[in-house]
Amino acid sequence: MATSKPAPLPLPSRNPLPLSAGQEQQVRDLYYKRVRGYCADEIRDFASCALNRTFSATWACRSQRLSMNKCMIAHATQEEQDAAREEWFASADKRIAEREAKERRKKEQEKFHREWWGMPPATGEEGPSGDQRDKR
Repeated sequence: MATSKPAPLPLPSRNPLPLSAGQEQQVRDLYYKRVRGYCADEIRDFASCALNRTFSATWACRSQRLSMNKCMIAHATQEEQDAAREEWFASADKRIAEREAKERRKKEQEKFHREWWGMPPATGEEGPSGDQRDKR
């Protein structure tokens, strides 16, 4: 009687840091984008076959659909999810810079709006001098 060794359990994700639901959604979007990128040709073939079809696309485009699904299943792995998560963490600095730039634009637009309409400046903001207000 030969004893066989049980298969080792798969390793947990290399990025065990918990993320919020919104962050997980961003990681999932990256993951789906990566998988769709690998299978772009198969997706394009299926889409061109299914164009202007309704019910019949199920039967008429069966081979394209099966090849598309086969490709998607082949590339939809835990390794791809980990790679998408790593890519998300790597682009954190870029997202922070974009958020700060957006906040600066928002403040500049608000300042312009207040100056345009002669409103008092927001707290912590320099407003136009008294003689500039009199010119309006």
